[in-house]
Amino acid sequence: MKNWFPTLNDALEAEGLVSLWPLGSNIGYGETVRHVVEDNSTGRYVTISVYRAEDGRYERPIHYDAGAVK
Repeated sequence: MKNWFPTLNDALEAEGLVSLWPLGSNIGYGETVRHVVEDNSTGRYVTISVYRAEDGRYERPIHYDAGAVK
């Protein structure tokens, strides 16, 4: 399993999260960004966390169920 990717899109695609990531949300070098988003296909919230290393590579995203949409 590959854990590092050259682009954010590649990293998100590895976990099937491209459609859930907020457009325009950038990640700086050495930064971790987390978003809680609504997955309309499941009616649940999903937490997505992505780290970008100092060399520009993106780590495989961590994502988990964050509860039902009310």
